[in-house]
Amino acid sequence: MQFDPPLQPAILLKRYKRFLADVVTPDGRELTLHCPNTGAMTGCAPPGDTVWYSTSDNAKRKYAHTWELTETQQGAVICVNTLRANSLAKEAISAGIIPELSG
Repeated sequence: MQFDPPLQPAILLKRYKRFLADVVTPDGRELTLHCPNTGAMTGCAPPGDTVWYSTSDNAKRKYAHTWELTETQQGAVICVNTLRANSLAKEAISAGIIPELSG
């Protein structure tokens, strides 16, 4: 899936208060991201994993950055933003990326 604007990578430092996560970007900046997933995310958010975030230009937002995806240290990619899950799954199925669901 192509994100517009493109997602930016960072390393997860910690997730807290269910809606917030602190990350460090490749250039060393520390940012606080909004986490749109209110679930426990057990196993989906260990410190050190790569996260992919979007940036909004909406000046009214308290946090300009949104956590979209996590890439685990084992190489799995997890959709954290529940608003994007259905469109990501649809695109992956249509493109034949999930062999078990093709046909």
